[in-house]
Amino acid sequence: MTRRDFLKCLGTGAAAATAAIALPRTLQAEAASTDRPNVILCMADDMGWGDTGYNGHPTIKTPALDEIARSAVRFDRFYAGAPVCSPTRGSCITGRHPYRYGIFFANVGSLPKEEVTLAEVLGELGYATGHFGKWHLGTLTKTVRESNRGGPKGIKEYSPPWEHGFDTCFSTEAKVPTYDPMKKPGSDKPYGTHYWSGPEQMVTDNLEGDDSRIIMDRAVPFIRQAVGEKKPFFAVVWFHAPHLPVLAGPKHRKLYADQPEGAQHYLGCISALDDQVARLRKELRTLGVAENTMLWFCSDNGPEGGKKTPTNGSAGSLRGRKRSLYEGGIRVPGLLEWPGRFKRPTTIAAPCGTEDYFPTVIAALGYELKAGQKVMPKDGVNILPIMEGKQTARPLPMGRQSKGQLALIDNQYKLIRPKPAKPWELYDLLADVSEARDLAADKPDVVAKMAKTALTWQASCARSLTGADYAKPGGK
Repeated sequence: MTRRDFLKCLGTGAAAATAAIALPRTLQAEAASTDRPNVILCMADDMGWGDTGYNGHPTIKTPALDEIARSAVRFDRFYAGAPVCSPTRGSCITGRHPYRYGIFFANVGSLPKEEVTLAEVLGELGYATGHFGKWHLGTLTKTVRESNRGGPKGIKEYSPPWEHGFDTCFSTEAKVPTYDPMKKPGSDKPYGTHYWSGPEQMVTDNLEGDDSRIIMDRAVPFIRQAVGEKKPFFAVVWFHAPHLPVLAGPKHRKLYADQPEGAQHYLGCISALDDQVARLRKELRTLGVAENTMLWFCSDNGPEGGKKTPTNGSAGSLRGRKRSLYEGGIRVPGLLEWPGRFKRPTTIAAPCGTEDYFPTVIAALGYELKAGQKVMPKDGVNILPIMEGKQTARPLPMGRQSKGQLALIDNQYKLIRPKPAKPWELYDLLADVSEARDLAADKPDVVAKMAKTALTWQASCARSLTGADYAKPGGK
């Protein structure tokens, strides 16, 4: 299904649920209206649930994120689409679980051209679209051997953001050091991953110092230009911090001078990221568009843990870390600032996740999928009613799978099978956030019901993986 096919399956208002409504000829003009919200998706890389001041970290300094948490929408149960980076990124812009289109893990698969992205849809609606930072949904060059898979040997995985609806790009295939991103840490040798702005267009200027600042140096002019042209904008800002190689500059290391060197770098690069969130918020206010901008923030998975990291991030009291479907691997900081729509501090207790961005943004624009139309299955839901207090619970459970792990999360319980041969485990997340007490033996009926739902959802993903979702209406 193309983005044009998708747009044909959109309608406005309640009438769209019962009748086919053609999009107005003035759609492009309407899209440029100031009534349409701007959308920014910010995301940290490997930032744990506990790696913010507002979630109780005893040392870290994240004043910008803390201010959003105090004054805007704070999600207490926000879930990354996967316990590793690439799959989560796919869920953010498609609204679909990555097992539907073959991005099973980091550096595995690439975003198929048939997938409809949020950038494509918003581009059709007249938005300026930009991607800044880590892409990790395919390679970015066919000619230069670089990063994890880029170059002549990885052409089959070539799937850059500019072929998925993004008009302006400043993107890397995968990770880079969080300070002096083009250099191997401790040397002047090239790191081997580059920023790209288009087909075979390697960026060579303004690449020294803090990587989060370097990324925002590109995002801010993009936003200024869109505002100057009176166009709504969609900006995806995917920071590399605090993914390894974890480095902070002198200014941010100094904030943690009483900490061991490794902690100075880890905590420092998160504070550097926070500075750029503050810069972005200030810029939106200076441009006069903050009220009408949806500014989202989350992490792509839980914190790294292991010998490669100078210090481990914090999952707080949650069980597990990156690569695990226990809470510590997928429950992450989640925030939304949209002053024109949510004027009071709001805390959301219902489970929400990165797959919800797509349907929520579409709904915020006044569109909805029309009943009876053949569209690709979406795993996300519109969470505006939850944020507005019209709905207290998530209407559908949330499925997760990764490397043999399978989980289903509803408003109270979480069912998880850590390995295919292992029995199901059941946790009451409202009473046991640390997943310390397995209730499977005590509640067999709950296990049976949720297991049926989980396996049905898993089978749906497997069907999608065959390409069945891409068939045109009336075709095969």
